[in-house]
Amino acid sequence: MRAMLARGWKRANKSLKLDELWKDEEGLGTLELVLIAAVLIIMAILFKDWILEFLGNLMDSVEGKSESIFE
Repeated sequence: MRAMLARGWKRANKSLKLDELWKDEEGLGTLELVLIAAVLIIMAILFKDWILEFLGNLMDSVEGKSESIFE
């Protein structure tokens, strides 16, 4: 019984080319980009208030300096 299962697994493995699927690394770049994007989105959500405050202060600073330049 065990030998019959082993032959069946080998036959299925050959026909589906599962060995090549595990060795193929072509899709890894896409997976890495998706994971990096997910981490960036999570970080943006966690630090949303701080980021908005920082950008608000930055824009106020830029606006103040631009007003002094054009006066």
